Amino acid sequence: MERWLIRFFQRMLVVALGVLTVWLIVYVFRFVDRHLPSVLALVFSYTVAAYLILPRSVHLGLAILHRKRVPSYTMTGDGLPGDPVNLVLVGTLTQLRAAFAAAGWSEADRLNLTSTWRMVKAFLFNSPYPHAPFSTLYLFGRGQDIGFQKCLGNSPRRRHHVRFWALSAAHETSLGKARFWRSAKPPLSDARVLWVGAGTKDTGFSLTRLTFKITHATDSDTNVERDFIIAELNSCRVIGETISYRSGQRLPAHVNHYLTDGEVTMAALVAEGTAR
Repeated sequence: MERWLIRFFQRMLVVALGVLTVWLIVYVFRFVDRHLPSVLALVFSYTVAAYLILPRSVHLGLAILHRKRVPSYTMTGDGLPGDPVNLVLVGTLTQLRAAFAAAGWSEADRLNLTSTWRMVKAFLFNSPYPHAPFSTLYLFGRGQDIGFQKCLGNSPRRRHHVRFWALSAAHETSLGKARFWRSAKPPLSDARVLWVGAGTKDTGFSLTRLTFKITHATDSDTNVERDFIIAELNSCRVIGETISYRSGQRLPAHVNHYLTDGEVTMAALVAEGTAR
């Protein structure tokens, strides 16, 4: 009974937050519409709603609903559920880079003004950019440490890609437990660590759910993408035997708009051609 009451009040808070959010967006539009042409007022209101009001509202709502839950997915800068966590590789940064290079994948450029502009041009004109940057997703309280991609064709519009967060190998025994997912500082660059990854497949252009920001459209079945990445690394014999773990506790099978079985595939990185 107590749990039911807690969930009821949580949902009422979220409903109240939603009503307040809608009222605030309408208020912004009405205020701006008195000073600008309607078209400009709509553009301004969309920008404020999509990039300021809705992200903060969603972040607060999720914080209320997901309190004390163990995450099985990354988070966007807005606090929205991002890509599901679906694989973990164990090894050094050098081994990780070598493994994906052997599989024909490219390391993503760091996200900055220069790489963002190159990405925009490549996306609009459907031109090659094999090292195109990724948007920042968060796990352990920080953005990804490194990412890799394999383009489908000559454009970054469609690509296989995976983000990784480094975590000390001392956490290996706690995989699947709550303490595994708590914020952690990145380990030393030359250390043997856990590379916790979220792999998805970009398929084109889309808008984010709830906040309607411009972003990539992604294939909803991240299980297929996880298995594809593991198969790519297996074909080059750069990983050892794989083991599957459950990535979260008390979490549904659908994350954001993704379909996931909740499994994390784990494997150790090895020298190219030495895996059994």
